[in-house]
Amino acid sequence: MDIVNTLKLNSNPKIEIDFSGGELSSDSGLFLMKEFLNQIGFTDILRECFSTTDKAAFRKHSDIENLLQTMYQIFAGYFEDDRADNLRNEPVFTACLEKDKLASQPTMSRFFNRLDEETVEQFNVIMRKLRKVIYSIEGRPNSMLFDLDTTLLNTYGEQEGAAWNFHYGDTGYHPQMCFNGLNGDLIRLQLRKGTQYCSTDVTEFMKPVFEEFASDYPYTNLFVRGDSGYAAPELYEQCEQFNAQYAFRLKANAVLYKLSEALDEKLSKATQEDVVSYAVVYGEFTYQAGTWSKARRVVCKIEKPAESMEHRFTFVVTNMYACPELVIAFYCGRGQMENFIKECKNDFDFAALSSKTMVINDNRLRIHALVYNIVNAMRRLVFPRHLREARMETIRINLIKIASRIVRHGRKLLYRLCSSCAYQSEYRQIMDNIHSLRPSYI
Repeated sequence: MDIVNTLKLNSNPKIEIDFSGGELSSDSGLFLMKEFLNQIGFTDILRECFSTTDKAAFRKHSDIENLLQTMYQIFAGYFEDDRADNLRNEPVFTACLEKDKLASQPTMSRFFNRLDEETVEQFNVIMRKLRKVIYSIEGRPNSMLFDLDTTLLNTYGEQEGAAWNFHYGDTGYHPQMCFNGLNGDLIRLQLRKGTQYCSTDVTEFMKPVFEEFASDYPYTNLFVRGDSGYAAPELYEQCEQFNAQYAFRLKANAVLYKLSEALDEKLSKATQEDVVSYAVVYGEFTYQAGTWSKARRVVCKIEKPAESMEHRFTFVVTNMYACPELVIAFYCGRGQMENFIKECKNDFDFAALSSKTMVINDNRLRIHALVYNIVNAMRRLVFPRHLREARMETIRINLIKIASRIVRHGRKLLYRLCSSCAYQSEYRQIMDNIHSLRPSYI
């Protein structure tokens, strides 16, 4: 034992600690991801779709291997680039990547620097092919709900495109995001400059999404939701072009208040004898803003909060035929997307955009998004029911951070996982569920 590197506890002098335990791992749950990726043919998708402009005749670490290494690091929670150096000989990582050693941090940095606009489009194709594989297992969707929103990814250096965003009161990027509001899948995203407004270029952003579902899933009912930042007539027309039903909140203005006067008077009369309790009324009317090509249906909700005299207005433009109350409830359901965004930022570190060049950061963001979607698919397809709603941090603690000891035999590697692991049965069940997957599209 190396006395210099031994740690002793003042609380109990009989206990000594060092880091000479031999071939041990704390990330044995990565085998679940490796097996899932193999079962759905993910590596084949990468070989078909992913490449860089690398002109080297030979590299010890190929770009596909570097991409997979980055994904495994994100999956296990090692977001910093420097962690690649610490993990070079990690026995589970090397086994998952089937390598003697992992790529070092300088090698990974050179890999990121080879990513460009072309690889951005490649990641879009990979995401689309991944959706096809997942839908071939769980069935093609009858309905698809596109929730649109943006968020702020903070930056702390001199990154290209980072800027002060007035709405968030901070500096960073302002990416465009489109989630499936029914299951949390991230359908599409795009890194944008910090000063970009929500709906800027939203039709160009959504066009590939609409075209994909019109081509690959023509009988799927499409729905779109967005807050007042997406109250753009060109987006309404695009939704109508692709037969998508939509609900977008409108910013209140004098004309909308005027059109809802009768409804407001109705609420006032209904609360004359009870000014304490909560009250609400719903209604609708047609409205055409100056920039709209035609009049559209607007549903209105006016509510009086409990113990308040003020009236609060909600206006939503829609082409849905449901009653106003259901349309408002449908629109308000978009609040769930805030939870998706929170998990992306907190548990998958979407803000780990440390490169100076914006296009490299865009590629980095898509790698993190790819891991997010893979985990989300694993939740639905192979996780036990009681773990399907678990956050990624819980998944890491319960299923990934499992200790193991490596025993080498002549022809085999035996990974002896911790005997006291509290989630042994779940681990086994997930592995069995993975082996039972039968994707029809690869």
